[in-house]
Amino acid sequence: MNNYNAALYIRLSKEDENKIKTNSESVENQINMLNEYASKNNYHIYDTYIDDGFTGTNFNRPSFNRLISDIENKKINMIIVKDLSRFGRDYILTGYYLEMFFPSKNIRFISILDNYDSINNINEYLPFKSIINDMYSRDNSKKIKAALRIKQQMGKWVGGCTPFGYIQDSNDKNHLVINKEEYVIVKEIFSLFLKGYSINKISDYLYDNKITTPKEFRLGSNVIKRWSTTTIKTILTNELYTGDLVQNRRSRINYKIRKVRKNDLKEWIIIKNTHEKIIDKNVFLRIQDLLKIKNTIRKNNTNEKLLSGILKCYECKKRIVLQKINNKIYTICNTYKKFSKKNICTTHSNNYLEIEKIIINKLKDIIGNIDVDRELVIMLINRVELHSDKSIDIFFNFKKPSFIP
Repeated sequence: MNNYNAALYIRLSKEDENKIKTNSESVENQINMLNEYASKNNYHIYDTYIDDGFTGTNFNRPSFNRLISDIENKKINMIIVKDLSRFGRDYILTGYYLEMFFPSKNIRFISILDNYDSINNINEYLPFKSIINDMYSRDNSKKIKAALRIKQQMGKWVGGCTPFGYIQDSNDKNHLVINKEEYVIVKEIFSLFLKGYSINKISDYLYDNKITTPKEFRLGSNVIKRWSTTTIKTILTNELYTGDLVQNRRSRINYKIRKVRKNDLKEWIIIKNTHEKIIDKNVFLRIQDLLKIKNTIRKNNTNEKLLSGILKCYECKKRIVLQKINNKIYTICNTYKKFSKKNICTTHSNNYLEIEKIIINKLKDIIGNIDVDRELVIMLINRVELHSDKSIDIFFNFKKPSFIP
């Protein structure tokens, strides 16, 4: 009778499942093999850990994480796998677990088909097997990417979730066709924007009219949630709605790291007229121009105030900067802000809007008593880059002098 509590670890990736038709690597086959081995050697099975549909290049798998947790809690002291590739295909992390983590936790590791048992032998070829498993994953990743790229260049849809407004053709999964119910909503979003609605206003409109979000719509849920501005902007900027297929905009960093990065525009694969359009191309381009203009105005109005960059501290002669506290904007001496502990200057903290109001009222009085051409005043105001018509109106919202018609 031995004192081992064994963990049977089983993994099968989607790629393995698609490639292997003989069931030699199937979950069921692995379970049978590991149970038979444990029974033959009188090892007590504590639990079976199965990661079905998870790649071997990433160790962030639910059952594997549970296995590690049980090791830390001293519930198991043995791991049995069919072969090393079932444990993992990343040779760096595989080596870490086999040569450092498991020995430090007194874990006995057995790989049946590799004829490896950590308690009684050191398989000198095991590191090389681990590298070969890693190379297999790299080669497999390259082949998959190449196959997908060929399909993209042929104008075939190879994405996961189809864009809102489209579904996969029932006769050809690589072709997009319009989903009539979603089409109406997408069309309305473009129409509202052209009518002058901001993205926030479009969100309000959709919510007020009880139009479900794409996620809830596809789940068949009647729960009304507010559309995010990101979702609306994604629709308004997606060239796919013009009938052109735009793919390869993002890609994974490499075959081990699942994180995606944005590709440069030159890497995008754009194939013209592959499916039915929802929005005319010329109208779409017009919308992109409007979005750029609105975005510029929004940034200017949000990031800069009328007096930004021109306020000076009376004491130290350095800049007065603005800071937001509890949704209110206050002035603060920049010298004090940087060297508060050295007592070089004082805070000079005041409510910014009150200061702005005082200065604007003073400017009204000054401008009201100057006989100057209106166009010249507007030109001077534009020179100091006041970013909206509202800023100009501030100066003229007073009793008009004789030179203003």
